[in-house]
Amino acid sequence: MTLEADIVIVGSGASGAAAAWSLSQDKNLRIVCLEQGQEQDATRYPSSKITWEIAKAHHSSFDPNIRKNDADYPIDNTSSPISLANFNGFGGSTILYSGHFPRFHPSDFKTKTLDSVGEDWPFCYEDLEPYFTVNEQMMGVAGLVGDPAYPEFDALLPPVPLGEGGRKLAQAFNDLQWHWWPSYSAINTKNHQNRGQCINLGPCNTGCAQGAKGSVDVTYWPKARLQGVQVLTESTVFNIALDDKGNAKGVEYFDKDGVQQFLAAKLVVLACSGAGTPRLLLQSRSSQYPNGLLNNYDVVGRNLMLHPLAYIEGVFDDPINSSIGPQGCSLLSQQFYETDASRDFVRGYTMHVLRGTPALETATTGFLTRRIPIGKGHHQAFSRLYNHNMGIAIISEDLAEPDNRIELDYQHLDKWGLPGIKVSYQLHDNTKKMLKHGIDRAKEVFTAAGAKVNSAFAPVKHAGWHIMGTARMGSDPTTSVVNQHGQAHAVKNLFIVDSSIFITAGAVNPVATAQALTLKICDGIRHNFTQWANHD
Repeated sequence: MTLEADIVIVGSGASGAAAAWSLSQDKNLRIVCLEQGQEQDATRYPSSKITWEIAKAHHSSFDPNIRKNDADYPIDNTSSPISLANFNGFGGSTILYSGHFPRFHPSDFKTKTLDSVGEDWPFCYEDLEPYFTVNEQMMGVAGLVGDPAYPEFDALLPPVPLGEGGRKLAQAFNDLQWHWWPSYSAINTKNHQNRGQCINLGPCNTGCAQGAKGSVDVTYWPKARLQGVQVLTESTVFNIALDDKGNAKGVEYFDKDGVQQFLAAKLVVLACSGAGTPRLLLQSRSSQYPNGLLNNYDVVGRNLMLHPLAYIEGVFDDPINSSIGPQGCSLLSQQFYETDASRDFVRGYTMHVLRGTPALETATTGFLTRRIPIGKGHHQAFSRLYNHNMGIAIISEDLAEPDNRIELDYQHLDKWGLPGIKVSYQLHDNTKKMLKHGIDRAKEVFTAAGAKVNSAFAPVKHAGWHIMGTARMGSDPTTSVVNQHGQAHAVKNLFIVDSSIFITAGAVNPVATAQALTLKICDGIRHNFTQWANHD
């Protein structure tokens, strides 16, 4: 029996969940979401067990090549200095993200006009602003209004406490007369939307057993399901099927038993991430699209942007309890975010202050870098580092380059025999200069705070969390995949809503902007469903 829906959404992560909630506000639409991974059981998250750090290095790793769940596909990173990270499961990568949740800046939408690099978006920050606000309410975002680096926010939950280490670095930024602000964090700091507040379990990036972190399985999805959205987990979509006129007629997928199924739909929405969306498009070959769906101009998979990171660690003489609290959410500085003609690079970066490493990570990373010996002197060296260290990550703007790309990899297959992906990526010279500048500035901050710099390096190898640009938005169908409505140029009832359609990368974590963009696109789909479902 063929299943039928008005709209099928592929992917249940940050954008898929927001799309499901937004579209299901029209009670007349039958919406089905297909997710290739399993639904999560919060009682089994590593954070509920004392062995959570061991799990983080294995079955709860953000690296699918290490995790190797049934839903994962291989990712060949040998041609990239940065390894891609993702999570395939209900809730997507929000299950494992740290919840750092800033918006893009107004300048990120018009880099061509302002700085003669990249391309301008077809709309501006102000067009997304109401959707940012709705999304922050839905996700539960903590922060502080009044940040001079941004236009005014309406309201936020109280900020996540800085912690003793954060306060020391905040004072250092003050002494240097540089901008800093408490992190924007998708973490409940008080009860919100029927979810409890953070109780400092600590390891946000292994899943939040408390439910305080705003992963979409506990924010958007309960409401979307109440509004009638059906979710089919362990359902791996491998082809977007077209009719004789070249319109999408539904999707083919493997169910959990490996049986091939077909779901007919009037409109298809892709929300598979900057890695999964180009993979599915490239897999969807036909006589009309022999090189992959929407890829007759060889654009799908290109212009990959990853936010190359630098990492600088400082160690304080006195203990600062830095392992306590959400590791990825303390404070940020955007002193060097915008282009400055006095520097030798364009655009800029965020200085993202991280709390110290937990015990096992401190011991193992300290051993690998020979700061903590095994045997004699181990405990003394460990005590000087654990709860004494803080980190600063430099989140750099990443300029789109066509040769940075994702391709199918038929040498490495998933459990269903579908190809993995191969990543080809090199750092832009502009990025290299930016990272060096950021490392030098971070060293100044630690020095001003009275800490000794313990390590500093770039790029961070296992930091490809922010995957953008691989099915980019634009007005020219020869250089872009979708238009300003997220609508495929060549298939009028196929839409993409995730970060793969980003035109620029900004220099902040992309989830808040991806979800606001999703809400904007889905408003358009709801209002124009009849027209677009009829392929007009």
